[in-house]
Amino acid sequence: MGIKEKNKLIVFDVEGVLVPKNMFFFQMGRKLGFFVLMQILLYRCLYDLGIYSLDASLKRVFRKFRGQKMETLQCVFDKIPDTSRLQSLFAHIKEKNYSIAIISSSLPTGIVKRLADCLGADYAFGIDVGINAAGEITGEVSGETIEIKGKLKILQKILALEGLTLRDCTIVARDRSNRCLFTEDVKKVGFNPNFIIRIKSDYVIMSKLSSVLSILSEGQDRRSFPSVNDFIRENIHAAGIIMPILAHIIDVLPVAIFIGVLSIVYFVSEVARLYGKSLPLISTITRHAASQSELYGFVAAPLFYAFGILFTLLVFPYPVSAAAIAIFTLGDSIASIFGGTIGIRLPFNKGKTLEGSLSGFVFAFLASSLFVAPWIAVVGAAVAMFVEYLPVSINDNVLIPIVTAAVLMLLI
Repeated sequence: MGIKEKNKLIVFDVEGVLVPKNMFFFQMGRKLGFFVLMQILLYRCLYDLGIYSLDASLKRVFRKFRGQKMETLQCVFDKIPDTSRLQSLFAHIKEKNYSIAIISSSLPTGIVKRLADCLGADYAFGIDVGINAAGEITGEVSGETIEIKGKLKILQKILALEGLTLRDCTIVARDRSNRCLFTEDVKKVGFNPNFIIRIKSDYVIMSKLSSVLSILSEGQDRRSFPSVNDFIRENIHAAGIIMPILAHIIDVLPVAIFIGVLSIVYFVSEVARLYGKSLPLISTITRHAASQSELYGFVAAPLFYAFGILFTLLVFPYPVSAAAIAIFTLGDSIASIFGGTIGIRLPFNKGKTLEGSLSGFVFAFLASSLFVAPWIAVVGAAVAMFVEYLPVSINDNVLIPIVTAAVLMLLI
């Protein structure tokens, strides 16, 4: 008889990994009314920005659920997961002799356990939600998953039951609530991670969660290609190169007014979409360009994008503004498309690849050469790709064009 391979453990965060981020809260908010939805999304946004702690954010959110039955929350959640896709993934992970734990710091334990039963996970942990004698939610939340290093304590309990060590464990997570799990000994996988998790990750997955299978077996993720949504989004992004050209032909002010008006219309469209309404054309474009997780919150990226272009146009003179916007729009979009495939992962920020950065540099150089001397275009493209590579919390759509334009000002 062959020697059985030692069992291992993989831990998945739930929100943002197994289900789209904020989708549950978005659907509950819609059920409770527009103003409640706005408040819930605000509390979640304040947590994402680091203004509210996880505990404070959740308590404010669940106070909005007072009087609701737990069955209502479960019914809302049951409509969310793509269980067939996740069941297949978990089955393949089990074949690799892994035990599976799912841990959530935002969803009730009952919901997480029901999801675990559906997917075939071995362990499930969520938050404890207060229930009164009538079976209604009181708004109180507690539990280890929202305590400081609480998730690490849970992980250590699971490892003790399994007879495993941290070296036998893989963590798949997205946001900072999982930071305590990203210890030195575990294999750390960031799935569409925020900048804190991205820095700490050994591997970064920016596309399909199924890529984790090759990480478990080979230590590297498989080649994947951009989705239709990615292509639409990046084509829109690249189209911004038209703005400085128009500004040079008809003047900056009319173009600035156009960008401002379009931003206001987009803002109104997003608010209407959260209320279940659609604005012709704008809402359709948003649905086709946004990622699945973005659709369950306010998609703010286009507003940051518009601000980056608008600020650069208004503050910096031609041809600096034109070159910086060309570098930002075309170079960044190409880097995103080619960076979506798997190449040589760059150190410190493993969400970026060498092939993505090089292709972005080439196209940024070519685009900016239309407006400035080639040697200046080389410097500008290099600066933009370096800024794009940095895992900082400031939105790329704002940081890249402004920093690039500021550097170009010193050269012209």
